[in-house]
Amino acid sequence: MKCPYCGHNKDKVVDSRESRDGAAIRRRRECLACGRRMTTYEQIEMAPIMVVKKDGRRERFERSKLMAGMIRACEKRPVPMQDLETVCDQIEAVAQDQGGREIDSQQIGELVMERLRGMDDIAYVRFASVYRHFRDINVFMEELKSLLDRPS
Repeated sequence: MKCPYCGHNKDKVVDSRESRDGAAIRRRRECLACGRRMTTYEQIEMAPIMVVKKDGRRERFERSKLMAGMIRACEKRPVPMQDLETVCDQIEAVAQDQGGREIDSQQIGELVMERLRGMDDIAYVRFASVYRHFRDINVFMEELKSLLDRPS
């Protein structure tokens, strides 16, 4: 394993445990050169999940892209990274459970919004504003009103 901080390729495992409902092993590693720690996941390699884009293109599902979008929406918000990891796990499981090994990008977006809405209203609005491409302030205001009108 190459250290993401210094590039050294020797490390030691300091902790291992199951994660993602036993579907992966989480390992905490420490670089033998710089002493910094990192987390890696070991899991069974499965057939790739393909994401069907709005224009019909297909591209490989990338967990990192999903996480990056959610992290951007949750920036400076009190949303723990572990919660975002859990959302990624759930969405990945939905994609894997579908027979054809394909999932629409629209379905992914809806799943993310559904989960963010329950976690943090601001993060939800941020994600929804990018995902739904609010081009009209009235549509955006309707979305905000629906958030304000829902029972707490």
